[in-house]
Amino acid sequence: MPIAILDPFSGISGDMTLGALIDLGLSAEWLMSLPQRLGLDGVTAHVSDVRRAGIACKKVDFEIPAQPHGRHLSHIRRILDASSAPEAVRERADAAFTAVTAAEAAIHGTTMERVHLHEVGSVDAILDILGSIWGFHELGVSRVYCGTLVVGDGFVKAAHGVLPVPAPATLKLLEGFPVRRGPEGAGELVTPTGAALVRVLSSGYTPDEYTPIKSGFGAGTKDPAERPNALRIILAEVAATARTGSDEETLAMLATDVDDMTPEHVAAAADALRDAGALDVTCVTVAMKKGRVGTRIEVLCRESDAGRLEAMVFARTTTIGIRRSRVIRRALARDMRTVEVLGHEVRVKVSALPDGRTRAKPEYEDVRSVAEATGRSLQDVTTLARAASERG
Repeated sequence: MPIAILDPFSGISGDMTLGALIDLGLSAEWLMSLPQRLGLDGVTAHVSDVRRAGIACKKVDFEIPAQPHGRHLSHIRRILDASSAPEAVRERADAAFTAVTAAEAAIHGTTMERVHLHEVGSVDAILDILGSIWGFHELGVSRVYCGTLVVGDGFVKAAHGVLPVPAPATLKLLEGFPVRRGPEGAGELVTPTGAALVRVLSSGYTPDEYTPIKSGFGAGTKDPAERPNALRIILAEVAATARTGSDEETLAMLATDVDDMTPEHVAAAADALRDAGALDVTCVTVAMKKGRVGTRIEVLCRESDAGRLEAMVFARTTTIGIRRSRVIRRALARDMRTVEVLGHEVRVKVSALPDGRTRAKPEYEDVRSVAEATGRSLQDVTTLARAASERG
Protein backbone atom coordinates (compact mmCIF):
# COMPACT_ATOMS: atom_id res chain seq x y z
CA MET A 1 0.00 0.00 0.00
CA PRO A 2 1.37 3.45 -0.87
CA ILE A 3 2.10 6.24 1.55
CA ALA A 4 1.09 9.85 0.92
CA ILE A 5 3.32 12.87 1.52
CA LEU A 6 1.80 16.31 2.07
CA ASP A 7 4.04 19.02 0.59
CA PRO A 8 2.51 22.24 1.99
CA PHE A 9 4.96 24.70 0.35
CA SER A 10 2.04 27.15 0.09
CA GLY A 11 0.08 25.98 3.11
CA ILE A 12 -2.85 23.60 3.29
CA SER A 13 -6.62 23.80 3.43
CA GLY A 14 -9.40 21.27 3.10
CA ASP A 15 -10.36 22.22 -0.46
CA MET A 16 -6.70 22.17 -1.55
CA THR A 17 -6.41 18.65 -0.12
CA LEU A 18 -9.50 17.48 -1.98
CA GLY A 19 -8.24 19.02 -5.21
CA ALA A 20 -4.87 17.27 -4.90
CA LEU A 21 -6.59 13.94 -4.20
CA ILE A 22 -8.73 14.37 -7.34
CA ASP A 23 -5.54 15.14 -9.31
CA LEU A 24 -4.04 11.91 -7.93
CA GLY A 25 -6.94 9.84 -9.27
CA LEU A 26 -9.77 10.10 -6.74
CA SER A 27 -13.01 10.01 -8.73
CA ALA A 28 -14.57 13.42 -9.32
CA GLU A 29 -17.96 11.68 -9.53
CA TRP A 30 -17.32 10.20 -6.08
CA LEU A 31 -16.66 13.67 -4.70
CA MET A 32 -19.72 15.19 -6.35
CA SER A 33 -21.92 12.54 -4.72
CA LEU A 34 -20.43 13.19 -1.26
CA PRO A 35 -22.99 15.82 -0.10
CA GLN A 36 -25.88 13.44 -0.79
CA ARG A 37 -24.16 10.65 1.14
CA LEU A 38 -23.94 13.02 4.10
CA GLY A 39 -27.61 13.97 3.84
CA LEU A 40 -26.73 17.58 2.94
CA ASP A 41 -29.63 18.50 0.68
CA GLY A 42 -29.11 21.26 -1.84
CA VAL A 43 -25.30 21.15 -1.62
CA THR A 44 -23.40 20.56 -4.86
CA ALA A 45 -19.71 20.00 -5.53
CA HIS A 46 -17.75 21.18 -8.56
CA VAL A 47 -14.29 20.20 -9.83
CA SER A 48 -12.49 22.45 -12.28
CA ASP A 49 -9.10 22.60 -13.99
CA VAL A 50 -7.10 25.72 -13.11
CA ARG A 51 -3.48 26.89 -13.19
CA ARG A 52 -1.47 28.31 -10.34
CA ALA A 53 1.77 30.00 -11.51
CA GLY A 54 1.69 27.78 -14.59
CA ILE A 55 1.04 24.49 -12.78
CA ALA A 56 -2.11 22.56 -13.72
CA CYS A 57 -4.22 21.93 -10.61
CA LYS A 58 -7.63 20.68 -9.63
CA LYS A 59 -9.93 23.15 -7.83
CA VAL A 60 -12.84 21.97 -5.66
CA ASP A 61 -15.76 24.23 -4.78
CA PHE A 62 -19.06 23.64 -3.02
CA GLU A 63 -22.30 25.52 -3.62
CA ILE A 64 -24.16 25.65 -0.32
CA PRO A 65 -27.59 27.10 0.49
CA ALA A 66 -28.09 29.12 3.66
CA GLN A 67 -26.93 27.15 6.69
CA PRO A 68 -26.53 27.69 10.45
CA HIS A 69 -23.37 29.69 11.17
CA GLY A 70 -21.30 26.97 12.75
CA ARG A 71 -22.20 24.02 14.95
CA HIS A 72 -21.35 22.38 18.24
CA LEU A 73 -19.28 19.17 18.17
CA SER A 74 -22.36 17.10 19.04
CA HIS A 75 -24.15 18.37 15.91
CA ILE A 76 -21.18 17.52 13.69
CA ARG A 77 -20.96 14.05 15.21
CA ARG A 78 -24.57 13.38 14.27
CA ILE A 79 -23.77 14.22 10.64
CA LEU A 80 -20.71 11.95 10.69
CA ASP A 81 -22.60 9.08 12.33
CA ALA A 82 -25.38 9.30 9.74
CA SER A 83 -22.96 9.12 6.81
CA SER A 84 -22.10 6.00 4.85
CA ALA A 85 -18.36 6.49 5.44
CA PRO A 86 -16.35 3.49 6.69
CA GLU A 87 -16.03 3.33 10.45
CA ALA A 88 -12.30 4.10 10.40
CA VAL A 89 -12.98 7.22 8.32
CA ARG A 90 -15.75 8.41 10.66
CA GLU A 91 -13.50 7.86 13.69
CA ARG A 92 -10.64 9.87 12.22
CA ALA A 93 -12.98 12.66 11.10
CA ASP A 94 -14.41 12.74 14.61
CA ALA A 95 -10.86 12.99 15.97
CA ALA A 96 -10.22 15.97 13.68
CA PHE A 97 -13.27 17.88 14.89
CA THR A 98 -12.50 16.89 18.48
CA ALA A 99 -8.98 18.29 18.07
CA VAL A 100 -10.35 21.57 16.71
CA THR A 101 -12.86 21.79 19.55
CA ALA A 102 -10.18 21.09 22.17
CA ALA A 103 -7.94 23.78 20.64
CA GLU A 104 -10.76 26.33 20.60
CA ALA A 105 -11.70 25.47 24.19
CA ALA A 106 -8.10 25.99 25.33
CA ILE A 107 -7.78 29.31 23.47
CA HIS A 108 -11.06 30.70 24.82
CA GLY A 109 -10.73 29.27 28.32
CA THR A 110 -13.94 27.24 28.21
CA THR A 111 -15.11 23.65 27.94
CA MET A 112 -15.40 21.60 24.78
CA GLU A 113 -19.15 21.29 25.31
CA ARG A 114 -19.55 25.09 25.17
CA VAL A 115 -17.43 25.63 22.05
CA HIS A 116 -19.36 26.76 18.98
CA LEU A 117 -17.34 26.01 15.85
CA HIS A 118 -17.79 28.79 13.34
CA GLU A 119 -15.68 28.33 10.20
CA VAL A 120 -14.79 24.69 10.97
CA GLY A 121 -18.41 23.85 11.81
CA SER A 122 -19.68 25.00 8.42
CA VAL A 123 -20.92 22.58 5.78
CA ASP A 124 -17.95 23.08 3.47
CA ALA A 125 -15.51 22.40 6.34
CA ILE A 126 -17.35 19.18 7.20
CA LEU A 127 -17.18 18.12 3.56
CA ASP A 128 -13.51 19.09 3.36
CA ILE A 129 -12.45 17.15 6.46
CA LEU A 130 -14.57 14.03 6.02
CA GLY A 131 -14.04 14.04 2.25
CA SER A 132 -10.26 14.33 2.52
CA ILE A 133 -9.94 11.55 5.10
CA TRP A 134 -12.30 9.37 3.09
CA GLY A 135 -10.38 10.23 -0.10
CA PHE A 136 -7.08 8.94 1.30
CA HIS A 137 -8.95 5.78 2.31
CA GLU A 138 -10.36 5.39 -1.22
CA LEU A 139 -6.86 5.69 -2.70
CA GLY A 140 -5.61 2.92 -0.41
CA VAL A 141 -3.08 5.12 1.41
CA SER A 142 -1.52 3.35 4.39
CA ARG A 143 0.12 6.36 6.06
CA VAL A 144 0.35 10.12 5.56
CA TYR A 145 3.47 12.20 6.22
CA CYS A 146 3.88 15.97 6.17
CA GLY A 147 6.73 18.34 5.33
CA THR A 148 7.37 21.82 6.76
CA LEU A 149 4.19 23.90 6.68
CA VAL A 150 4.45 27.40 5.24
CA VAL A 151 1.85 29.29 7.29
CA GLY A 152 1.77 32.78 5.73
CA ASP A 153 1.83 36.10 7.57
CA GLY A 154 -0.23 39.13 8.51
CA PHE A 155 -3.76 38.92 9.85
CA VAL A 156 -6.99 37.09 9.04
CA LYS A 157 -10.60 38.08 9.70
CA ALA A 158 -12.48 35.44 11.73
CA ALA A 159 -15.71 35.15 13.70
CA HIS A 160 -13.97 36.55 16.79
CA GLY A 161 -12.38 39.50 14.98
CA VAL A 162 -9.08 40.13 13.21
CA LEU A 163 -6.48 37.57 14.34
CA PRO A 164 -2.75 37.13 13.72
CA VAL A 165 -1.60 34.46 11.26
CA PRO A 166 -1.53 31.62 12.12
CA ALA A 167 -4.83 32.04 13.96
CA PRO A 168 -4.52 30.97 17.63
CA ALA A 169 -6.48 27.72 17.28
CA THR A 170 -4.64 26.88 14.05
CA LEU A 171 -1.27 27.36 15.75
CA LYS A 172 -2.38 25.17 18.66
CA LEU A 173 -3.33 22.39 16.23
CA LEU A 174 0.14 22.67 14.67
CA GLU A 175 2.02 22.25 17.96
CA GLY A 176 4.84 19.76 17.39
CA PHE A 177 4.94 20.24 13.60
CA PRO A 178 7.70 22.17 11.79
CA VAL A 179 6.36 25.46 10.37
CA ARG A 180 7.81 28.45 8.55
CA ARG A 181 6.39 31.97 8.33
CA GLY A 182 5.92 33.82 5.05
CA PRO A 183 6.13 34.58 2.27
CA GLU A 184 5.63 38.28 2.93
CA GLY A 185 2.14 39.48 2.11
CA ALA A 186 0.74 35.95 1.71
CA GLY A 187 -1.93 36.24 4.42
CA GLU A 188 -3.35 33.00 5.85
CA LEU A 189 -1.99 29.89 4.11
CA VAL A 190 -2.80 27.18 6.67
CA THR A 191 -6.49 27.19 7.55
CA PRO A 192 -7.97 25.59 10.68
CA THR A 193 -9.38 22.84 8.47
CA GLY A 194 -5.98 22.16 6.92
CA ALA A 195 -4.31 22.14 10.34
CA ALA A 196 -6.91 19.67 11.65
CA LEU A 197 -6.19 17.32 8.73
CA VAL A 198 -2.45 17.48 9.40
CA ARG A 199 -3.07 16.85 13.10
CA VAL A 200 -5.03 13.61 12.64
CA LEU A 201 -3.47 12.28 9.42
CA SER A 202 0.27 12.86 9.77
CA SER A 203 2.44 9.99 10.99
CA GLY A 204 5.47 12.25 11.10
CA TYR A 205 7.87 14.23 8.94
CA THR A 206 8.50 13.31 5.30
CA PRO A 207 10.70 10.17 5.07
CA ASP A 208 14.31 10.74 4.06
CA GLU A 209 14.01 8.18 1.27
CA TYR A 210 11.02 7.15 -0.80
CA THR A 211 10.08 6.25 -4.37
CA PRO A 212 7.53 8.66 -5.88
CA ILE A 213 4.67 7.02 -7.77
CA LYS A 214 2.47 9.98 -8.66
CA SER A 215 1.88 13.56 -7.57
CA GLY A 216 -1.16 15.81 -7.67
CA PHE A 217 -1.85 19.50 -7.10
CA GLY A 218 -4.87 21.06 -5.39
CA ALA A 219 -5.39 24.78 -5.97
CA GLY A 220 -6.06 27.40 -3.33
CA THR A 221 -8.49 30.23 -4.01
CA LYS A 222 -5.86 32.98 -4.25
CA ASP A 223 -3.75 33.13 -7.43
CA PRO A 224 -0.61 35.21 -6.84
CA ALA A 225 1.59 35.62 -9.87
CA GLU A 226 4.89 35.03 -8.09
CA ARG A 227 4.25 31.54 -6.68
CA PRO A 228 1.93 28.53 -7.14
CA ASN A 229 -0.72 28.71 -4.42
CA ALA A 230 -1.33 24.96 -4.32
CA LEU A 231 -0.86 21.88 -2.19
CA ARG A 232 1.14 18.99 -3.63
CA ILE A 233 0.44 15.45 -2.46
CA ILE A 234 2.86 12.70 -3.45
CA LEU A 235 1.95 9.01 -3.54
CA ALA A 236 5.07 6.98 -2.85
CA GLU A 237 6.51 3.63 -1.86
CA VAL A 238 8.92 3.30 1.04
CA ALA A 239 11.92 0.99 1.24
CA ALA A 240 11.16 -2.73 1.49
CA THR A 241 12.80 -2.95 4.93
CA ALA A 242 10.25 -0.48 6.27
CA ARG A 243 7.44 -2.67 5.00
CA THR A 244 8.73 -5.84 6.63
CA GLY A 245 9.04 -4.84 10.24
CA SER A 246 11.99 -2.48 10.85
CA ASP A 247 9.70 0.54 11.23
CA GLU A 248 10.76 2.36 14.40
CA GLU A 249 9.35 5.66 15.57
CA THR A 250 9.79 7.92 18.56
CA LEU A 251 6.58 8.47 20.50
CA ALA A 252 5.55 10.20 23.71
CA MET A 253 4.28 8.44 26.82
CA LEU A 254 2.10 10.36 29.27
CA ALA A 255 1.54 8.75 32.66
CA THR A 256 -0.35 9.75 35.78
CA ASP A 257 -1.66 8.02 38.91
CA VAL A 258 -5.07 8.82 40.43
CA ASP A 259 -6.85 7.36 43.44
CA ASP A 260 -10.01 9.48 43.62
CA MET A 261 -11.84 8.60 40.39
CA THR A 262 -14.50 5.95 39.90
CA PRO A 263 -13.75 3.19 37.36
CA GLU A 264 -16.52 4.56 35.12
CA HIS A 265 -14.92 8.02 35.05
CA VAL A 266 -11.48 6.54 34.31
CA ALA A 267 -12.96 4.55 31.43
CA ALA A 268 -14.70 7.65 30.06
CA ALA A 269 -11.44 9.61 30.16
CA ALA A 270 -9.60 6.79 28.38
CA ASP A 271 -12.26 6.64 25.66
CA ALA A 272 -12.07 10.42 25.15
CA LEU A 273 -8.29 10.27 24.81
CA ARG A 274 -8.50 7.46 22.24
CA ASP A 275 -11.12 9.42 20.29
CA ALA A 276 -8.84 12.48 20.36
CA GLY A 277 -5.97 10.66 18.66
CA ALA A 278 -4.08 8.71 21.34
CA LEU A 279 -2.43 5.65 19.82
CA ASP A 280 -3.17 3.63 22.96
CA VAL A 281 -4.48 4.22 26.48
CA THR A 282 -3.75 1.71 29.23
CA CYS A 283 -5.20 1.69 32.75
CA VAL A 284 -3.34 -0.33 35.41
CA THR A 285 -4.20 -0.87 39.07
CA VAL A 286 -1.42 0.41 41.36
CA ALA A 287 -0.80 0.67 45.10
CA MET A 288 -0.46 4.30 46.22
CA LYS A 289 0.37 6.12 49.43
CA LYS A 290 -1.15 4.87 52.67
CA GLY A 291 -2.21 1.63 50.99
CA ARG A 292 -4.76 3.29 48.74
CA VAL A 293 -5.64 1.48 45.51
CA GLY A 294 -5.27 3.74 42.49
CA THR A 295 -5.14 3.66 38.70
CA ARG A 296 -2.18 4.48 36.50
CA ILE A 297 -3.29 5.99 33.20
CA GLU A 298 -0.71 5.68 30.42
CA VAL A 299 -1.26 7.47 27.11
CA LEU A 300 0.88 6.55 24.10
CA CYS A 301 0.81 9.22 21.42
CA ARG A 302 2.78 10.99 18.72
CA GLU A 303 5.04 13.73 20.08
CA SER A 304 3.10 16.29 18.08
CA ASP A 305 -0.07 15.27 19.98
CA ALA A 306 1.50 15.21 23.46
CA GLY A 307 0.70 18.79 24.49
CA ARG A 308 -2.93 18.60 23.40
CA LEU A 309 -3.54 15.19 25.00
CA GLU A 310 -1.74 16.26 28.16
CA ALA A 311 -4.23 19.11 28.44
CA MET A 312 -7.06 16.62 28.00
CA VAL A 313 -5.68 14.42 30.81
CA PHE A 314 -5.71 17.41 33.15
CA ALA A 315 -9.24 18.30 32.04
CA ARG A 316 -10.72 14.79 32.11
CA THR A 317 -9.10 13.39 35.25
CA THR A 318 -8.41 14.54 38.80
CA THR A 319 -4.62 14.42 38.42
CA ILE A 320 -2.40 17.33 39.43
CA GLY A 321 0.73 16.03 37.69
CA ILE A 322 1.68 14.15 34.51
CA ARG A 323 4.96 12.45 33.64
CA ARG A 324 6.06 12.70 30.02
CA SER A 325 8.78 10.56 28.45
CA ARG A 326 9.98 9.52 25.02
CA VAL A 327 9.71 5.90 23.98
CA ILE A 328 10.82 4.00 20.89
CA ARG A 329 8.12 1.84 19.32
CA ARG A 330 8.86 -0.75 16.70
CA ALA A 331 5.61 -1.50 14.92
CA LEU A 332 5.07 -4.18 12.30
CA ALA A 333 3.94 -2.94 8.91
CA ARG A 334 0.36 -3.98 8.40
CA ASP A 335 -2.60 -3.59 6.10
CA MET A 336 -6.29 -4.35 6.28
CA ARG A 337 -7.88 -6.90 3.95
CA THR A 338 -11.51 -7.84 3.53
CA VAL A 339 -12.35 -11.51 2.99
CA GLU A 340 -15.62 -13.40 2.57
CA VAL A 341 -16.59 -15.89 5.26
CA LEU A 342 -19.85 -17.84 5.00
CA GLY A 343 -21.29 -15.14 2.76
CA HIS A 344 -20.26 -12.26 5.01
CA GLU A 345 -17.39 -9.77 4.90
CA VAL A 346 -14.69 -9.91 7.58
CA ARG A 347 -11.84 -7.45 7.90
CA VAL A 348 -8.45 -9.03 8.60
CA LYS A 349 -5.38 -7.16 9.80
CA VAL A 350 -2.28 -8.68 8.18
CA SER A 351 1.11 -7.86 9.75
CA ALA A 352 4.50 -8.45 8.13
CA LEU A 353 7.04 -10.14 10.42
CA PRO A 354 10.78 -9.30 10.15
CA ASP A 355 11.56 -12.71 8.59
CA GLY A 356 9.09 -12.15 5.76
CA ARG A 357 6.23 -14.24 7.17
CA THR A 358 2.84 -12.68 7.82
CA ARG A 359 0.40 -12.88 10.70
CA ALA A 360 -3.34 -12.41 10.27
CA LYS A 361 -5.82 -11.27 12.90
CA PRO A 362 -9.52 -11.04 12.00
CA GLU A 363 -11.37 -8.07 13.48
CA TYR A 364 -13.35 -9.27 16.48
CA GLU A 365 -16.52 -7.27 15.81
CA ASP A 366 -16.77 -8.69 12.28
CA VAL A 367 -16.14 -12.22 13.57
CA ARG A 368 -18.82 -11.83 16.21
CA SER A 369 -21.35 -10.53 13.67
CA VAL A 370 -20.74 -13.49 11.37
CA ALA A 371 -20.94 -15.94 14.27
CA GLU A 372 -24.27 -14.49 15.39
CA ALA A 373 -25.65 -14.50 11.84
CA THR A 374 -24.60 -18.07 11.02
CA GLY A 375 -24.71 -19.85 14.38
CA ARG A 376 -21.04 -20.84 14.03
CA SER A 377 -18.58 -20.44 16.88
CA LEU A 378 -16.18 -17.51 17.15
CA GLN A 379 -13.29 -19.94 16.78
CA ASP A 380 -14.72 -21.41 13.55
CA VAL A 381 -15.24 -17.99 11.98
CA THR A 382 -11.77 -16.85 13.04
CA THR A 383 -10.16 -19.93 11.49
CA LEU A 384 -12.10 -19.49 8.24
CA ALA A 385 -11.18 -15.81 8.04
CA ARG A 386 -7.48 -16.55 8.52
CA ALA A 387 -7.60 -19.25 5.87
CA ALA A 388 -9.36 -16.91 3.43
CA SER A 389 -6.75 -14.24 4.10
CA GLU A 390 -3.92 -16.65 3.34
CA ARG A 391 -5.55 -17.64 0.05
CA GLY A 392 -6.01 -13.99 -0.91
